[in-house]
Amino acid sequence: MSDTSQSFAKVLGRGDVLALGFGAMIGFGWIVLVGDFIGAAGPGGAAAAFVIGGVIMAFVGLTYAELVSAMPHAGGEHHYAMRAVGPHGAFVASWAMVLGYVSVVAFEAVAVPQTLVYLFPDMAAGHLWTVAGYDVYASLVAAGVVAAAVMTFVNYVGIKPAAVFQTVAVLFLVCVGAVMLTGSFAGGSAANMEPLFTGGVPGVFVVLVAVPFLFVGFDVIPQSASEVRIPHRLVGALLVVSVLCATAWYVMVMLTAGAGLPAADLAASELASADAVAALWNSPVMGDVLVLGGIAGLLTSWNAFLIGGSRLVYAMAASRMLPAWFGRLHPRYRTPANAVLFIGALSAAAPFFGRPMLVWLTNAGGINIVLAYLAVVVSFLVLRRREPAMERPFRTPAGPVVGWTALVLSLGLFSLYLPGMPAALGWPQEWPMVLAWWAAGALLLWRLPRVPPGPDAERRLIALMDARR
Repeated sequence: MSDTSQSFAKVLGRGDVLALGFGAMIGFGWIVLVGDFIGAAGPGGAAAAFVIGGVIMAFVGLTYAELVSAMPHAGGEHHYAMRAVGPHGAFVASWAMVLGYVSVVAFEAVAVPQTLVYLFPDMAAGHLWTVAGYDVYASLVAAGVVAAAVMTFVNYVGIKPAAVFQTVAVLFLVCVGAVMLTGSFAGGSAANMEPLFTGGVPGVFVVLVAVPFLFVGFDVIPQSASEVRIPHRLVGALLVVSVLCATAWYVMVMLTAGAGLPAADLAASELASADAVAALWNSPVMGDVLVLGGIAGLLTSWNAFLIGGSRLVYAMAASRMLPAWFGRLHPRYRTPANAVLFIGALSAAAPFFGRPMLVWLTNAGGINIVLAYLAVVVSFLVLRRREPAMERPFRTPAGPVVGWTALVLSLGLFSLYLPGMPAALGWPQEWPMVLAWWAAGALLLWRLPRVPPGPDAERRLIALMDARR
């Protein structure tokens, strides 16, 4: 690890860490994608898919938990793979996860104006163009760009303001969850949930393929590990707890939304969860409250991934994998300011493509997130075998069993994106996004020297790269 990462401000406490991980996983997908999920698998099938996905993520999270306690450095999986498999493996893991993070941040920039349309139906004005049958309006683009600028500014000026913002938004989100749950008991109907399961196994796969995109976020905790001021063992435990909380949230959303409206009505809704809650309470105002909760979830996810993505880009630059410009900390705010600006700029471009970009980003980002998870699981298994005496403040019980199970489950999840599978990536939108990203990555990977893995792999890589200059 480079010494520069020690310059981060250690200000994150227990509540900050839990809010960061949970809030990252509860973005906006539970508002806009619920109708698609229930239409594909039914309320019970969608809930079951999230239980399965939560189990997969919990196994992966256990491998992360051990590694973050052993290597609490900004950049997370970048350092795990560097030590276990060397710079080339570290680049693959990091480059894949960066696209995952950028895709989520861009997703939120598109989702903001879509949410505002629900609250202000007449705000769409100034038709610009049409993308995949969807009209893009100047007013909605402006809303997304302004939101991107605000979120980028919050992260630019320091981790503590971003953490306070995260905690407040998560608390509001929890209150909205209580509204959904109470409404399901007060006005829910079992008849609306029939049939409980539809679509069979392919229907469950349609939901399951979105799980990496919706659950990505617990890994933001390792990205910000250099800014945590609590015991490293506790960081690993909170990471696992955040995964379990997110699983419970998504299961609750599927079942309460299914109780509020029939599947056909949910599928026809732009914001299915909001319309379901309005029906549960027989009040449009409660639907608006849920949309505000969706905005809170959107902002917590956006905030967390700007934190995580910028730290990962910083770590790659500190290892000389990316230009040094990305590896500079702001002298006053002690944030990777240039990396924050870069990711913020990418998110500001997404609203120009309109609502279809939501689905494209979900799938293109999802396959890369799973690839990064695979790299972390492999790193976990390699280090367990090669460095059994490595200090591990949080030691995963039955480590090899957990690691191999996580590997098999992650491979199964990865296969769902491949051609011929029910939820394969589409053409000509999703695959070109993935291929273009990796074409750029191949150029950066080609210039890296071969360095054996080990505790000092990053130091040796930096020395070789500096000697080339």
